[in-house]
Order: sequence, then structure tokens, then C-alpha cells
Amino acid sequence: MTRLMPYPILSAFLLGMWLLLNQSVAPGHILLGAAVALGGGIAISALQIPSGRARKPFTMIKLAWIVLLDIIRSNIAVAQIILTPGRKAKSGFVAIDLDLRNEYALAILACIITSTPGTVWVDFDSSKRVLVIHVLDLVDEQAWVNLIKTRYERLLMEILE
Repeated sequence: MTRLMPYPILSAFLLGMWLLLNQSVAPGHILLGAAVALGGGIAISALQIPSGRARKPFTMIKLAWIVLLDIIRSNIAVAQIILTPGRKAKSGFVAIDLDLRNEYALAILACIITSTPGTVWVDFDSSKRVLVIHVLDLVDEQAWVNLIKTRYERLLMEILE
């Protein structure tokens, strides 16, 4: 049974989404949706996703709150840069040595950095463990290194490593 439906929750979700998007529970849609759901589950199992376990739910909430506040602050800062006449932002690249090893933590860090206005994840050298980001208004490079390492990396390591 697990070969036919390796991820039953995902398959059920795909079937439900198929029926919702088609706005129909006709037998043909149920049959076609079931085929898509089974195919999606089998396709995901071929990817051989590494297992991961998140710990410390309160730390997750803390990280989410910090990210939300940082996104709001960054939105305001970027708006001020754009809307203030004559203000020039000094943009630049920052290289950060990371201690993160978990693939999920790295993916979450990439999402956090990229979703925060004014910063973009540019490159990650997995052999040297060096992350390169681009910052729109780079005033102090060391401040950005400290921000990423203490605000995000430390919490992600607590949660996922």
C-alpha cells in the first residue's frame, strides 16, 4: 500500500485541491483527481526527501515573530530610501561564514533573507559554508554578519539541528 500511496496526506490534499479548483465532485473529476493525487505522491517519493524533525515550538514562534518584525522594518526602510529625494543607498555584497548544516534550515534562511526587502540571497558555497547576500543599504558589513548569525542562524540551529 505504501508503494501506491507513499504520502497519503499529500495525496488527499492534492485530490481535495483538484476538486476545489474544478469546483466539481463529478465522478470524472474524482477519478482524474485521484490519478493526479496518486501520481503526485509517487513523484514526491522518487525525490527521496531527507527526513527532518523540528524541535522547540516556542523558538519557532519567536523566529516567526522576529522575521515578521524585520520584514515590516525593512519595508519602511526601503520605502524611505526610495521616497526620500536625493538619498543614495550604498549597496553591496556581504560574505557570511555559516555554521548551519541542515538543508531545511538553509532553505528557511534563504526564504527569510529573500523575503526581507532590501536583501537577496546571492550565493552559497556548500564546501566553504559561505553565504553571500546583497544588501540595498549597506552601512556596516559586520552588523549584517552579526544580524544573520545571531538573529536567524542561531534560532534555526536550535529548531532544526
